[in-house]
Amino acid sequence: MTQTLAILGANSQIARDLIRSMAEAGRRGLLLYVRDVQATCGWLSSQGLAHAASVFHHDAYDELPHDAVLNFVGVGDPRRAAAMGTSIFEVTQRFDDMALAGLVRNPGRRYVFLSSGAVYGNAFDDPVAEDSNARLPINAIGPQDWYAMAKLHAEIRHRARPDAGIIDLRVFNYFSRTQDLAARFLVTDLIRAIREGAVLRVSADRIVRDFLHPEDFHQLVERVLTAASANTALDCYSVAPVDKPTLLQAMVERFGLRYELAPASESVTVNATGAKPCYFSLDRRAQAFGYVPAYSSLDGVLAEASALIS
Repeated sequence: MTQTLAILGANSQIARDLIRSMAEAGRRGLLLYVRDVQATCGWLSSQGLAHAASVFHHDAYDELPHDAVLNFVGVGDPRRAAAMGTSIFEVTQRFDDMALAGLVRNPGRRYVFLSSGAVYGNAFDDPVAEDSNARLPINAIGPQDWYAMAKLHAEIRHRARPDAGIIDLRVFNYFSRTQDLAARFLVTDLIRAIREGAVLRVSADRIVRDFLHPEDFHQLVERVLTAASANTALDCYSVAPVDKPTLLQAMVERFGLRYELAPASESVTVNATGAKPCYFSLDRRAQAFGYVPAYSSLDGVLAEASALIS
């Protein structure tokens, strides 16, 4: 654990969870690059993590030496993805360019890019696998496709540099106790209803999701950083995915959730990146890096939801 790590977009939820996990595991000297330095310094102090990291503005990236860079710049909330519009392309490429330019100057450096399962496009009537192809409506591209195409464009650029140590981690679903409950996801809708004692209207559509737990994400990142250099993309996964009826029933039994099913004609969810009935992957290539998840989707959601609700 002697590597010096730089983290772009260190103010995102998933980045902050990883920073906390890394600090608890003994990592020090993290270089955090953000837009609002003061806010991130305040967060570090509030978490008792000021000893583990130094904070800089994004514009100062690559002024200090580091062995690996993790790029977390992006959006994780469907509402924010929709609000960004076409600017998502410019933002994604700007920070990817920064990381790639650093690799040219430092060929031995590792680069971990936070990608998304959305790169597969609208191919989620069934789960994807190692031999799946991306499916995009090339002659009818709409706003719901922009996020996926921004990530896919970055991945293609990375594969075009086969000698560079670049790993794209495709996160499908992620949930932790630090989740912003204002975000419009099924799980956050459930937790808000439980905390407010409200009856939640839930769409009757069939969905299956694979929620990654923060500890498993931390494990995967560390496995990638300590493995031999490689240039590839890895799909993230838990022990097992969970379908909507199972999740709803577990939330009823554990937390007293009250819900009712809305008619199929009523839209009650935000699908800023398109509808995805089976949004998870059967690709297990991460095993080759030593990754073995500890949490199933249901166990992870219940554990983190308990902390949020209490």
